[in-house]
Amino acid sequence: MFNWFFIILYVGLTLPSAGHALLFKKDPRSALGWITICLMFPLAGPILYFLFGINRIRTRARKLQLDSPFRIQAEDVEWQHALAVQIPPSLTEIARMSNALVRRPLIRGNRIEPLYNGEAAYPAMMEAIEAAEQFIFLTTYIFETNASGEQFIAALTRAKDRGVDVRVIIDGVGEWYSLPRAGSLLQDRGVRVVRFLPPKLFPPTLRMNLRNHRKIMVADGRVGFLGGMNIGDRHLADKTDNPGRVIDLHFRLTGPIVTQIEQVFLEDWRFCTRETTQPRPAPPPDAGVTICRAIVDGPNEDIDRIYMILLCAFSSAQNHISIMTPYFLPPAEVIAALQAAALRGVAVNILLPEKNNHPIVKRASVNLLPELLIRGVRVFYQPPPFVHTKLFIVDNHYAQIGSANLDIRSLRLNFELMVELYGATVSEILTPHFQDQLNRSREVTLEEVEGRSLPVKVRDALCWIFTPYL
Repeated sequence: MFNWFFIILYVGLTLPSAGHALLFKKDPRSALGWITICLMFPLAGPILYFLFGINRIRTRARKLQLDSPFRIQAEDVEWQHALAVQIPPSLTEIARMSNALVRRPLIRGNRIEPLYNGEAAYPAMMEAIEAAEQFIFLTTYIFETNASGEQFIAALTRAKDRGVDVRVIIDGVGEWYSLPRAGSLLQDRGVRVVRFLPPKLFPPTLRMNLRNHRKIMVADGRVGFLGGMNIGDRHLADKTDNPGRVIDLHFRLTGPIVTQIEQVFLEDWRFCTRETTQPRPAPPPDAGVTICRAIVDGPNEDIDRIYMILLCAFSSAQNHISIMTPYFLPPAEVIAALQAAALRGVAVNILLPEKNNHPIVKRASVNLLPELLIRGVRVFYQPPPFVHTKLFIVDNHYAQIGSANLDIRSLRLNFELMVELYGATVSEILTPHFQDQLNRSREVTLEEVEGRSLPVKVRDALCWIFTPYL
């Protein structure tokens, strides 16, 4: 009897689970891993695969997208005749790739203002909240309830009390970084809050890997904010008595690009609530001259957009590639593109933090550095405190700003938002900032990383094995 029960269990659970992984996993390593787990653990394996291995997000998103008010048809994004003359010829391949993947138009007439650390970003965001008359949309991964968080909670409450439509999305896992939870405090004060994919036991929804990492704020459709900053005291870099302080870069945007950012928020709101809000008309062009486009990415998409566009940008670079990221664990294809760029004479500079808030990630990234350094890629460590800035620049005329890191989690698991920039803003603002940070940093040599002791190399390699899960 027991043998028959085991056979039925094996056939009824294990084989369908392994077959599903074989048919639907895009990465052969992931497929092989799940198949092995299902076959070796006939009961636990299929249960784990059911809870963690099946991407239900993509299916749910497709159903919502069928009648989405934001769907953009191919004929709506014909940019070649209107904008090609404004884009340097060396960047047209990037623009063409982005156009094919993103299906949003490039938009002229935008102004981009960098905001250094919470000391600059938070007052600008608070000013926008206090001035809002119609709506405030806010998405964040971490919303701490220390002094900075309390200021935001109070300002959002005041806006709600004067009749402003205030909506907040907080990631269902990121919210637990701070207690009491910001979402609960906002709800107690009557602010509309939803949690993005919160873990639940009943029904079981333990999608710990699928996180909304976007940082968005839009006020009245006139001004938008995005970048790498969450909400909390950790981003007050001048508070030297805080050992966990973080250096970061946020951005204030005005012009028509704000409407694209607003649409990203409303799609996330619809995903969480099934509530549809019609997008508002785009504001007129600002005095700025930057051409922009919003790039959304996540496990609900059929293709990894940010990864594909960055790969195209790195492969088409002619002079410079400048990368600043807190977490550097890129896919093998990106490493190959950076190696090839350096070998053909492109100056490839990568800025990483000397101090990392995730030591395992730092050790895993060190394991990757020799194969880059030996091909002429230059790597620099920024001095403490921890630098959380994400910035990708190609040939001083193209850049991406936003929430994504150059690691597998951001490129394939997280819900991310980047904005690509074409124009003088890159060379006048972003490139000088990168160069200033480069001048403050120390260069990592091949001798340094190759000279690690054997135990350290083993430790770093073991950390690197778990790269897909970091």
